[in-house]
Amino acid sequence: MAKKLVIVESPAKARTLKKFLGKGFEVTACGGHIRDLPPKSLGVKIDKDFTPNYKIIKGKEKIVKELKKLAQAADTIFLAPDPDREGEAIAWHLKALLEKTGKILRIEFHEITEEAVTSAVKNPREIDMPRVNAQQARRILDRLVGYKISPLLWKKVRKGLSAGRVQSVAVRLICEREEKIKAFKPEEYWDILAKLANQEKTEFSAKLVAKGEDSLGVRPKEKGKVISSEAEAKKILKELEGAQYTVGAVRKKEQKRHSAPPFITSTLQQEASRKLGFSAKKTMVLAQKLYEGMDLQDESRVG
Repeated sequence: MAKKLVIVESPAKARTLKKFLGKGFEVTACGGHIRDLPPKSLGVKIDKDFTPNYKIIKGKEKIVKELKKLAQAADTIFLAPDPDREGEAIAWHLKALLEKTGKILRIEFHEITEEAVTSAVKNPREIDMPRVNAQQARRILDRLVGYKISPLLWKKVRKGLSAGRVQSVAVRLICEREEKIKAFKPEEYWDILAKLANQEKTEFSAKLVAKGEDSLGVRPKEKGKVISSEAEAKKILKELEGAQYTVGAVRKKEQKRHSAPPFITSTLQQEASRKLGFSAKKTMVLAQKLYEGMDLQDESRVG
């Protein structure tokens, strides 16, 4: 029987880690969060420093029972949920449920490779309580805002509405933006573009930015006179017909262009939606599969 128990979040990851760690290790999955605030009550003792009252999530009782059974047979337990705020909280909840069993340590890895996993097992750490507290603060705020404000919406607006720490602020921003759109007064403006060529017949486009001593703004809010009608644009265009154009000056300078930063969750979802038409849920499912990797015919794994 295994002397070391490793607990991860997903079953797919558990199967992969089992191949890496081999005999002497039992690897199992907790399936994400196992405890949370109760669904039908506030679950926060406001008069006692906002102490949360956690309960095992409905449907997770069997998993918790199995985890305790495996933990009893292990002398060392490695908690390996995801390396983020939520994962740290899951590790903390697991430790709270299994603390009367073997030695409990936290391990963290950022890629599912044999090298990363074995290195993590060799270099365990304690649970990062500041990260856990950050997750708890977020969860408690979510509950307080939703639980206290939603009933008010039912009374003042209509039944079925909900409020949230992020949701309510986002709705306000959307409403304010909609009001600005409704109040916007469109202004007509015209640009004049010319297609020119040098002596080598290399073509390029140029925008009219000045007429005589008058500079021309590209948009109404920019400095300079604006071409405000089609008739005015055609009048200027007629004046420009047959004119000779010369290059008055050439300025050269170096420009630095930084590469785009790595994706975070929000930017990944935005790009997947914009370029591929994916929903946020589909994007995250695919990202999780990429993270966990896939088995190849030669029994290796990529991801």
